[in-house]
Amino acid sequence: VAGWQLDLTLLHANLDNGYDAFAIDNSFVTLSDRPGRDAQRSTGAALDLRREPGRGPQLRSITAWADTRLEASFDGDWGNDRDWGEAGPYDFFSRTVRDRRTLSQDLRLSGAAGRLDWIVGAYGLRLEEDNAQDDDGNYLGDVFGRSFDSRYRATSSALYGQADWALGAVTTLTSGLRLGQRASRYRGSDGAAFAPRDRMWGGQVTLTRALGVDASGWLSVSRGFRAGGFNIGAAIPAERQQFDPEYAIAVEAGLRGRWDGAGLAADLALFHLRRERQQVATSFQLDPQDPLTFVYYTDNAARGRATGLEGSLRWQASDRWQLAATLSLMDSEHLGYRYGERDLDGRGWAHAPRYQYSLAVTWRHPAGWMARADLGGQDGFYFDSSHDQRSRPHELVNLRAGYEAVRWSAHAWVRNLLDERYAVRGFYFGNEPPDFAETLYLRLGDPRQAGITVNVRL
Repeated sequence: VAGWQLDLTLLHANLDNGYDAFAIDNSFVTLSDRPGRDAQRSTGAALDLRREPGRGPQLRSITAWADTRLEASFDGDWGNDRDWGEAGPYDFFSRTVRDRRTLSQDLRLSGAAGRLDWIVGAYGLRLEEDNAQDDDGNYLGDVFGRSFDSRYRATSSALYGQADWALGAVTTLTSGLRLGQRASRYRGSDGAAFAPRDRMWGGQVTLTRALGVDASGWLSVSRGFRAGGFNIGAAIPAERQQFDPEYAIAVEAGLRGRWDGAGLAADLALFHLRRERQQVATSFQLDPQDPLTFVYYTDNAARGRATGLEGSLRWQASDRWQLAATLSLMDSEHLGYRYGERDLDGRGWAHAPRYQYSLAVTWRHPAGWMARADLGGQDGFYFDSSHDQRSRPHELVNLRAGYEAVRWSAHAWVRNLLDERYAVRGFYFGNEPPDFAETLYLRLGDPRQAGITVNVRL
């Protein structure tokens, strides 16, 4: 249609992978006799309709639909009867199937008037999800079995707007507001039923000012939110099945510059974040002799605080050599949070390292040859709120070299060159009979890998 542009995107994905990720001795060798499955079949479509730029306000409509079936299953005891010996039989298995359907609509109107650029819109999302979980187990002749079904429906809606005012030749004021509501309904086969309705609002005000020709600075204050929800599972206690919305206030100030004559680009941001009714992903185990009662859930901490900085630097030292670096520093803590009998007031957040950094050196030849070396590292971090076990700091080295043409490229690469053993997740609970002593079990990051990648652009 004249004056309009229509984009249609279709998606179909069929993934059928095995799942066997846990090893009793924290190695890369698993002992599971009943490996699980990580499968997904999704079909979806998105329709993007917009009026081409011209006089007057611009209208845009984005409609998206998806239908997904997920299956996740795993060997709950991580082993087999031969290895358990006299401590067995010890055999557990869990399987969860989810059917999820979503339909969303985003309708927005944008325009400009003098020194003002503006956008207003409305958004809606309908989600329907059916879950079926089946657990079975056998320990020393005692048979364990659970079946659990649930239905979850949620409707999210929002009105939003943003305006950019040019206050002068070098200063811009940006202000945005979002009003949201999430109405959900949940019912489980155990009799649990909830129908909460969360009304939330957030927004931001940002002042940006040019500092000469090559640099700019900004100051921003924002309020964000995250809706509440449900913890679904047969082993979740009733008092932990539902969690509340979270709100966050953030103040950020930064500088950004690009000096083409010197081949230099840099940015630096300082931030302070306060979280109210902070949502915390954690875990616990109800029955030490039943590993399938180890569950993940979301809890509401009292409050949280984080202060830090993020920066990056890129220097084009010559036509062939480029140096780049990033640095992130953050100090976080819970405020007034108790996990059962544990007092976490003042303790850092889980998966929040105090520092992360990266260094990269890239060489490019005008004929198309290239080589790159990367060094990245981070501090240790707490694995969870349910215990105080931490990871160790680690560094990784990656290498890549190859040839790049206009329509194709080929690279040989090595990731984790030094074969560093490092943890990405940690779980602290009892999973080994007969004593079921609490033990730190680790999910390790990828070991050294090497390969060749070829890309062709048609």
